[in-house]
Amino acid sequence: MNNKLRNDADEIIRACLNAVLPDNAVVRALGSLKRTEGKIVLVAAGKAAWQMANAAVNELGRVDDGIVVTKYEHVMGEIPGVACYEAGHPVPDENSFIAASKALELVGSLTEKDTVLFLLSGGGSALFEKPLVPGEELQDITRQLLACGADIVEMNTIRKRLSAVKGGKFARACAPANVFSIVLSDILGDPLDMIASGPAYPDSSTCEEAMSIVKKYNLELSDRAMELLHQETPKELDNVTTQINGSVRELCAAAAFKCREMGYTPILLTDQLSCEAREAGRFMGSIIRAHAAEGQKAAWIAGGETVVHLTGKGLGGRNQELALAAAPAIAGISGAAVFSVGSDGTDGPTDAAGGYVDGDTLEALSEKELSVSEVLAQNDAYHALKAVDGLIITGPTGTNVNDVAVALFSE
Repeated sequence: MNNKLRNDADEIIRACLNAVLPDNAVVRALGSLKRTEGKIVLVAAGKAAWQMANAAVNELGRVDDGIVVTKYEHVMGEIPGVACYEAGHPVPDENSFIAASKALELVGSLTEKDTVLFLLSGGGSALFEKPLVPGEELQDITRQLLACGADIVEMNTIRKRLSAVKGGKFARACAPANVFSIVLSDILGDPLDMIASGPAYPDSSTCEEAMSIVKKYNLELSDRAMELLHQETPKELDNVTTQINGSVRELCAAAAFKCREMGYTPILLTDQLSCEAREAGRFMGSIIRAHAAEGQKAAWIAGGETVVHLTGKGLGGRNQELALAAAPAIAGISGAAVFSVGSDGTDGPTDAAGGYVDGDTLEALSEKELSVSEVLAQNDAYHALKAVDGLIITGPTGTNVNDVAVALFSE
């Protein structure tokens, strides 16, 4: 392993994640909150829910009541006046259902003088859920969508119609209270009705689109689920004000700033990356191979969210697959490295945030009798990268604004 490049990668990652922590964004957004004589009730859902709620309560001084639901091991301590729940992701579990039910009870008796401060971040689709089908069926449908490689918009189009809180339904349940929503975006283009399946935003998707997704992936659904897919979601909400703060664009900008500070010339390829993870990795690697002869210190940056089609039974995530797939393209290039990291600190069902490879990785894998193509076929990037010290482990970060991949070349 090229220790200098690995240290550079780790430094860039730290700078990126620190730049997109939601604390300052939440405080800025609260400057637009209109105070009333009524109650302020806080509901926060998503991977960044605890961090956002903690920042909000610190800024406001207090709330009258509140609930946080976030991923397991993401609650970092008590928040005054707020009950904190941890639940399942990417597949919802019983705690997801309990927390959403508690939130609905909390807002059910509010008046027009009251305000619901709704703090939303990616992951909320699984973490904040009250299903209209049996929980086991919803979990099965979620697994089907994950396994077939459906993108986040397709997944959320289906999940909205099977839920009592998604697709604007939570905001409708809050009425007549006003909802002040602060959103941390984890979807390309920041579509407010798709982030965490849009609990407090009018839904733009249609029943026809939902049915086309069912046919596209040949989903197995019950009669009840099919009936719900034909029921339209709220298209107008008059009790909601929304502020969007934080996105993958900020993540890429932070990466570029740090790379420039370290002497690399940053080149932003895209902040809309959306393709197979392994194809993105091969592309990132090929860029280095194409430009290595120029001898210039450079960093090519791509932000977004790739997908993985499950063909094996291994362990990994999209960022790990992206990095591993780049290894053959940069093999033998001493100044080359590719890394990819999820801003939330978790990549797939693993404890890693992403993966790192450099010009020495392919040889190191070969010495351990590991083939990149065979590992990818088994979707087992985690164990392969672990064997060559290529995992990136950050722990929960408190934010969630997609992923960033960087191809580094050091002269």
